[in-house]
Amino acid sequence: MAEVSTAKTGRRQAKERQDVLFDRELEDLPSDLRWREWMMRVEAVISAETLARVVGQDCSIDLLIDDLREELSSRPYELVSVAGGWQHRTRPRFADTIRASSAPTRGGTAALSEFEAMVLMAVGYFQPITRGELSKLFGREVSRDMIGNLRGAASIGSGPRSPTSGAPYTYVTTQHFLSAFGMETLRNLPLLMHSKRRDCSAGKPFRMRR
Repeated sequence: MAEVSTAKTGRRQAKERQDVLFDRELEDLPSDLRWREWMMRVEAVISAETLARVVGQDCSIDLLIDDLREELSSRPYELVSVAGGWQHRTRPRFADTIRASSAPTRGGTAALSEFEAMVLMAVGYFQPITRGELSKLFGREVSRDMIGNLRGAASIGSGPRSPTSGAPYTYVTTQHFLSAFGMETLRNLPLLMHSKRRDCSAGKPFRMRR
């Protein structure tokens, strides 16, 4: 037990030394260069809180982002606002080139069947929603396997228990869903036609227009 405690203490002290060595305010760099320290190698969505911890509390995040976007205006990639943060992405006009190259890419969402994509969009519009309610919307069963696939792709997660009989699980979309489809918030989802909202509320099967 004493050896385990000593090992944990050693790891904690090593981490503290690393924190001390890291200049969180980056005082040796001017503000307009600090973004290079965090963005060029980061693929995840970066929140304002995370960015502030790295570039320093005395920097204006909004001004920093504006300067960065201006500097990248002639580059093949840009800084986009998604899922409540920012992320580097290749500009859309280069999408065909990337597809033609067959180069491996990261991010986005897993390949979905047409029905899986429809179910995912329905979760986005009507969340929190149960599997049974999804089945009623489409007039066909939404299987547990399909829900499992969407969860495995990190596109949906568990929501609160439904107040209906049996308290089934509900499902909601995730931050990855927003990032994969380039949305900042769920408000960016296209508005459904009022007639479709009425049909769904009345329990009529949901149909996507082709």
